[in-house]
Amino acid sequence: MLQAITDFFKVNEAEEAASDDNPLAPTREEHKQPAGPMLALAFGWGFLITGLLTGGQMAAGVPFWPDLIEAAFWGNLINFVVGALLGYMGYKTACNSGLLYRYAYGRMGVYLPVIFLAILTTGWQGIVVGAFGFAWVQGIVVGLFGQTQYAGAAGFDSIWFYVFALFAGALYTGTTYAGVKGIQKISVPSVIILVIVGFYAAYISIEQAGGWDPFLAMSATRAAENPISMITAINIVIGSWIVGAVVMPEYTRFAKSGWVAVAIPFVVLIISQFFLQIIGAMGATASGSADFTDYMSIAKQGLVVGGLGLIGMSLALWTTGDANLYLPVIQTASTFHLRTKAMVLFWGTLGTIFGLGIYQHFFDWINLIANLVPPLVGPLIVDYYLVHRANYNTNDLGRLHVWNPVAVIAYVAGAVSTFYTPEWTVPALYGLVVSVITYAVVYYAAAAAGIKVGYRKILDA
Repeated sequence: MLQAITDFFKVNEAEEAASDDNPLAPTREEHKQPAGPMLALAFGWGFLITGLLTGGQMAAGVPFWPDLIEAAFWGNLINFVVGALLGYMGYKTACNSGLLYRYAYGRMGVYLPVIFLAILTTGWQGIVVGAFGFAWVQGIVVGLFGQTQYAGAAGFDSIWFYVFALFAGALYTGTTYAGVKGIQKISVPSVIILVIVGFYAAYISIEQAGGWDPFLAMSATRAAENPISMITAINIVIGSWIVGAVVMPEYTRFAKSGWVAVAIPFVVLIISQFFLQIIGAMGATASGSADFTDYMSIAKQGLVVGGLGLIGMSLALWTTGDANLYLPVIQTASTFHLRTKAMVLFWGTLGTIFGLGIYQHFFDWINLIANLVPPLVGPLIVDYYLVHRANYNTNDLGRLHVWNPVAVIAYVAGAVSTFYTPEWTVPALYGLVVSVITYAVVYYAAAAAGIKVGYRKILDA
C-alpha cells in the first residue's frame, strides 16, 4: 500500500512532458495557445467570485461614489502592474512561477515562495469551497424548503453546508485533474451567465434603493456606520487578487506573443475583477448584506432570478475553484519534482478541509495575503529586469545556485515592514517597494564588495 502511494506521487517524466501543463520544464512551442483561447481563459479566470466578496466588504464601510470606485481602480491597477511584470516573464521564458522563482531564490531557496504561495492559494480554495456550500444552503435549504433557521450566518451550522462544501471540493478537484483545458471548458458558460446576472443585480440594486441618488445616499449612510479608510479599502482589493497576479506566469507561459501576456492580467484585473467588485458593492449596499450568496439567494430574489443567480454563482465558483487549485499544483509539482495529478489530489483535499471553516474569516484572510505576498516578488522583479536585463537562460535551470540569501533578506524586510506602514501609504504596496529597494541595495553592495550572489554567481563561474 505504502509503495503504491509512493509510486503515485513519483513523477513520470514522459507523462509530464506530453502534458500541456508540464510543470517541470518551460512550455514547448507546440503547447502554446492562440490569442483567442488565451484571452477567453483570462476573462473566465478573472470572473472569480472573489470580486463580489471584495466589493461587498468594501461597501460596508466605503461610500460607493467616488471613494469605492477609486479604491477599486487603484487596487486593481497595482495588481495589474505586478501581474504584467510577472506575466511578461512567463511569456519570455515560457516558465511557470515555480521555475522562475528558482532564479531569484535558488534551487532550495525557492521552497520559501512556493510553499508559502501554495498554502495561501489553498486558503483561497477553501474560501471558494465554503462559498459554494453557503450559497447552496441559502439557495436550496432556505430558499426552496424554507428552513429559515439556516438563513444568514447560521447556515454554517447546517449539516447541508458540509455536504455541499464537500461536494464542491470533490468537483473542483476532479475537473482540475483534467488540466488547463478542463478549466477552459467551464470558463465561458460561467462568464456569460454571471455577466447577465451581474447586470441584472446592478439594475435591481438601484431599483430597490429608489433610484441612483437614493442609492448613493444609502451607500453613504451605510459606510458612515462602520467607516473603512481609503488605504484599507485599496489594501482589501490588492489582497483579493495579489496571489493571482504573482502567479500570472502559470497562464502567460502559454502565450505566443508579448501583448497577449500583458493583455491577460489586464482582462483579469482591469476588466473582470473591477466589474465584479462594482456589482458586489451595489448588491451589498442595496441589501445590507456583504455576502453575495445571501442577497442573490432564491429567498430574496425569487425562484427564477435567484435560481439563475445560483447557477451563475455555482459556475463562477467552479471556475474559481479550478483556477485556485491549479496554481499550487503546478508550483509544487515543479519545485518538488512530483507528479501533477498527485498534487491535484493533495491540494484539492487540503483545500476542501480548509473550506469547512475558513470562509467565515474572509476579511482577515485577504488582509493577511495583502501584507505577506507582494514582498515575495520584489527580488524576482529586480533580479530579472534590473540585474539580468530581462534575460534568463532556461538552459541554466538544471545548474542554478542553491539559495540566494539576498532574496530572503529582501522578502523578510518587505513582509515585516507591512506591519509598520506609515498611515499615508498602502501596506501591500509599501512592502513590495521595501523588498525591491532592499534587494537592489544589498545585491549591488555585495557586488561592489566583490561578492557574487544568486544567478550571477552561476553565470560568472
